[in-house]
Amino acid sequence: MNAREPAIFLSAAGSNDLVGQYWLRQVTVRLRREVCWLWRERLAQGVTQGSPASASSLPPFIDAASDSLDLARYERDKRLFFAEDVTARHLSERIAQPPPQDVNPRRGSLGWVQRELDLEPDAVFVLALALLPAVDSSAGPVIAACLNDPQRYEPTLGLSQRLWDEPDDLLRCFDPGHALYTHGLLENAPTGWNAPLHISPLVARELLFPEGSLPPALAAVPRKIEQRSPGFNESHRRRVIPVLGAAGAPLTEAAADAAARVGLELLRTTSIPAAAHLRALMTVAWLRGAALYVPIEAMAIPHADSQHALDATAVSMPLPELPLSLFIGIHDLAAIQHLSQSAMPAIRVPPTSHAERLEAWRRAVPSAAHRPVLAELARRFRCETSAIERIGAELALLGREPTSDELLAASRADLDLGALAQPVAPRFTLKELTLPPRQHAQIIELVKAMTNVGRAHYDWGTARAWNEGGIAALFAGPPGTGKTMASEAIASELQLPLFRIDLSQVVNKYIGETEKNLKRLFDAADAADAILLFDEADALFGKRTEVKDAHDRYANLEISYLLERMERFKGLAILATNRRRDLDEAFLRRLRFVIEFPLPGARERQLIWRNAIPDNVATDDVDFEFLGQRFPIAGGHIRAIVFHACLQHADEGAPRRLTMDSIILAVQREYDKLERPSSPEQFGRYASLVATEGASR
Repeated sequence: MNAREPAIFLSAAGSNDLVGQYWLRQVTVRLRREVCWLWRERLAQGVTQGSPASASSLPPFIDAASDSLDLARYERDKRLFFAEDVTARHLSERIAQPPPQDVNPRRGSLGWVQRELDLEPDAVFVLALALLPAVDSSAGPVIAACLNDPQRYEPTLGLSQRLWDEPDDLLRCFDPGHALYTHGLLENAPTGWNAPLHISPLVARELLFPEGSLPPALAAVPRKIEQRSPGFNESHRRRVIPVLGAAGAPLTEAAADAAARVGLELLRTTSIPAAAHLRALMTVAWLRGAALYVPIEAMAIPHADSQHALDATAVSMPLPELPLSLFIGIHDLAAIQHLSQSAMPAIRVPPTSHAERLEAWRRAVPSAAHRPVLAELARRFRCETSAIERIGAELALLGREPTSDELLAASRADLDLGALAQPVAPRFTLKELTLPPRQHAQIIELVKAMTNVGRAHYDWGTARAWNEGGIAALFAGPPGTGKTMASEAIASELQLPLFRIDLSQVVNKYIGETEKNLKRLFDAADAADAILLFDEADALFGKRTEVKDAHDRYANLEISYLLERMERFKGLAILATNRRRDLDEAFLRRLRFVIEFPLPGARERQLIWRNAIPDNVATDDVDFEFLGQRFPIAGGHIRAIVFHACLQHADEGAPRRLTMDSIILAVQREYDKLERPSSPEQFGRYASLVATEGASR
C-alpha cells in the first residue's frame, strides 16, 4: 500500500508510524469490502429501504437472526464475489499487500508492540480494529452497518472474525490471558463475541503517534541522579516498589532518584484518576519505557463489603501484568499488604528532623528567622518541608512579619482528625479550677511538663531515649468532679487544640477495624501537638481478657496496639474514666500522670458555688457557706443546679438575681433527677420550702 494512501475514513493520516498506517488501512479496506458484499447480498434478497439505493449509500439493516443464518449459506457466494466483483477484487488486492518491514520501530508504536509481544497478525488486526473508532469519528456508522445494528458504533471480536480471512485464528484472542489484555492495550477481556472492544484514547495515541507529548494526566519528574547502575537489565516482569514516608514527604523525588539509578525516566500522575484511567496510564508509561509513580490515594477503591467505606489504607485494585517499574507512594506498608509477595523492599524516606524543620521554617519565614517561636514551631508541628514552604508562602501574603499567634494559627490550619474526633473550644482557665492542693499541684506539673518537653527532647537530649514522645495522663474520678473542665483549662493554658474522641466512631464491631480507626486518629494527631481527650476511656482501654475466641484475641491486640501508639504519641493524651479499676494495669504503668479527681470537700464546694454563678448575676441573698456544707455533690452537679435556677428566673425584664429560695428548689430538682434521698435536716432553715414543694406535688 502507498504510504500516502488514506489509512482511515476521516483523513489521509491516522498515524505517523508505517506499521500503524498499514494496519489501519487493513481495517478500513476490509470494512469497505464487507460493505460491498452486504450490498450485494441484501440486494440479491430484494431488501430495500423504500427507495432506489445508490451505490454510495450504506446497505440496509435486516433481521439479526436472518443475517446470522445466512452467513454459511452465502459463504461460497461471498468468496466468489470478492474474486470477481471489480471493486471487491481491487480491495482484496490491497488487503493482500505485505506489511512494511520496519526493523527498528519506534518504542511504543504499534510495530514495536507487535515485535515486543510477538503478536500474531490476527491479534494486531484486532488491536487496529479497536484503534479505528478511537482516532476516526466517522468510522462509527460503517462499523454499525457491518454489525447490522444502527445503535452499535463500537467494534467487537465477532466483527473482527467476520472481517478476517481465517476466522478460526481469532479464537486465541478470546483468551483473557492474551497479551492484548494483560498489557492494558485493550481495556477489558472479552465476555462474549458481541462485547465491544475498548481501547483507552491515551493508549491509542501512544500506539499511533509514538514519541509525542505527554498526556495532561502524566508529568515527568526531574531527577538529581543521572548515573545508571552497572549490570542493570530491563526486567520483563512487573516490579512494585513501595516508597514509604510521612504525609508531605518528598516521596516522588525519592522515586525519581531510584528510577534514575537504573536508567529510567519517572512519570507521575497529575491527579487522582479513576481505576480504568490509571490502568491506561500504566500502559502509557510502559510504552514509553518509563517508570510510573502513583500515590496510594489514586489506587484505593471501595471495600467489597458495603458496610465499609472507602479505605485508602488498602490497595485492592487489580494491576495489569506489565513489565513496568511501579513506584507506589505510601504512608504505611499495610496499605499494600496484598502485594507483599510481589513487592520489592520499600524505599524509606525518613521524616524531617527537628533541625531540618527549624532550618525550613527560617527559610520559609525569613522575617521571623531570629525569633524563638520558630524553634517552638519546629517542635510542635512535625510537618514536612513542603508543608512548611506552603505555610511560609501563605504568611508572606500578609506583607509584614507575622505575629506568634498568626504563626501558630497557620501551622494548625491543616490539623483535621475527621469524624473520629470533635474539636472542643476551651471554656475554662486554670484559675477557675477548684481542686484539692495535691491534685492542683499535679495539674500544674502536667502543664509544666508539656511546656518543657521540647527543650528536654532537643536541648537536653531525651528525644532519642523517649522517641520524641509526648505526655499521657489519666484523669480518674466520679462524674462531675472536673475531669473535662481540667482538660479544657490545660488546653487554654498551653494554647493547644483540644479534641474529644468519639468512641462510637472509633470502636467498631468488625475485627481489625478499631485498630485501623486508632491508627488514622494517631497518625493525624501526631503531625502537630494536640490534646486528645478520651472520655469514658475504660470502654476502650479496658483490661485484657483471657483468650477464649477470636474476638478476645483481636480485642487484646487492639489494646496492645493502643498501648504502643500511646507511648509514641507526641502530643498530650488525656484519658478520663469513672472506673479506674477497669483499666489494664500494663496501661497504667505507661502513663506519665495519674490524677485522682475526688468529690470536692466543703471548702472546695463553696468555691465552686461562687464560681458557677455568672459574674453579672447578683447573689446578695445566697449563703455559699451553707450550700457548701450541706450538699456533698460534685462540681458538675453544682453547675447544673445554677443553670436550672437561672433558666427559671431569667424572665424578660426580671432582675439578674438568684436567691437562696430559687437555688434550694433547683437543688431539690437535681436530687430528684439523681434519685438521691434527702432529709429536712439537710435543708436546715429552708426545709419548709422543700416540704411545701413536696406537698404541692
